[in-house]
Amino acid sequence: MAKIAILATDGFEEAELIYPFYRLKEAGHESVLISLGKRPIEGKFGYLMKPSFKIVDVNADDYDGVIIPGGTKNPDYLRRNQVILEFVHKINEQKKLVGAICHAGWVLISAKVIKGRKATSYYAIKDDMINAGADFHDKSVIVDENLITSRMPDDLPDFMRAVLRFLQE
Repeated sequence: MAKIAILATDGFEEAELIYPFYRLKEAGHESVLISLGKRPIEGKFGYLMKPSFKIVDVNADDYDGVIIPGGTKNPDYLRRNQVILEFVHKINEQKKLVGAICHAGWVLISAKVIKGRKATSYYAIKDDMINAGADFHDKSVIVDENLITSRMPDDLPDFMRAVLRFLQE
């Protein structure tokens, strides 16, 4: 059983948080919602989720991976937090699962884990990804070793199949 951190704050894309959160649990893994604080966070359509931990109270060594949902505001707020960036960078250095959907590519860019890697994202940040050194592909899911990226909510089935396959290996 893997323990996966899901990093989110206000403005998260509901489908991109809720689908992986419960799909991981369904597959027997532990999914832990981590945010910038402990107060409930609000999705872009108003859905509230209560984080289990603040990012300052967790250690990347205690997790087997991380998933970052999109939404335009969520990744933009997350990438401004140095502790979030260090968490993602450390998970990547340890070759653990790093999953990012939609605009979450911004967090990968700021955490300096995207350069030279195959990846995808929402089309609106394609240029950002390319300019940061990503080998960009417009596909529903791209797997590059421990890095798994997807474009949008419609890609979630492909994304989660790849995530669960990675966790089985």
